Formats: sequence, C-alpha cells, structure tokens
Amino acid sequence: MPLRKIGELTVPSDPAYLEKVDQYSDRLFKKLPLGKNDLDDIAIAISEAVNNAMVHGNGLDADRNVHISYYLSARYLRIAVRDEGEGFIPDNVPDPTESENLLKVSGRGLLIIRHLMDRIECTILKNGMKMTLDKFFTEG
Repeated sequence: MPLRKIGELTVPSDPAYLEKVDQYSDRLFKKLPLGKNDLDDIAIAISEAVNNAMVHGNGLDADRNVHISYYLSARYLRIAVRDEGEGFIPDNVPDPTESENLLKVSGRGLLIIRHLMDRIECTILKNGMKMTLDKFFTEG
C-alpha cells in the first residue's frame, strides 16, 4: 500500500487549539494497528511539533496557521506539521541535556519528538518549515 493521505487539519497559531489537534488525531488513529503506548507517544510528539510550529515557527502570530497532514502506509504512520514562519536549522538548537541548558524553560521539544518517533525530518520551505514524523507499525 503506497502512502496515502488520511486527514488534514489547519489551526491558527494559538495554543488553545492544541486540544482540537489532539481530538482530531485521536479520531483518526482509532482503527490503526498501534498499541496504547505508541498512540500516547504519537499524541505527545504531535502536540510538541504543533506547539513548536505555533510558538517558534509562527511566533504566535494569529494570522499564521499550522497545517497538519496525516498519511498512512502498510508499514507506518506519517504526520507532517508545517508552519508559515522562517524555519530553523535543527542542528543549531541547543542540546537541552547540556548543563547550561538544564534549567531553561523551553528547548526540549525536538529531543522529546526524536525520542518518541521512529524517524523525523525537518525541511525548510519557501514559506515555512515542515517537520515530518514517522511511527512504524510493529510486526504482527
């Protein structure tokens, strides 16, 4: 089965919409071959990615949106989160596990996403940044 789109959602850059994203995602994932732990990991990763897009990508500018697209193949689930901001270079984000960053209020989103998902890719676009998150289905 090739990768096919199973859903799409666009929300304003307002953290109040994170609950709407979570509810939409839950409805899409009900019939997928994923266990509760994987579903929890995916929900947290999506929330982190969307929040990062709102805050860091779009600067909480209500005139800019975050676009979330959901894809499915026989082997994995893919979520693409795109903002309308300037983008960033993931390798330039300070390591939150280094001693000088441990007490900072933010900076852990990418680390959390990388830990919870099987593959992530960040792409700087002409008008924004796209983060692609993949979660593979376990055998059986």
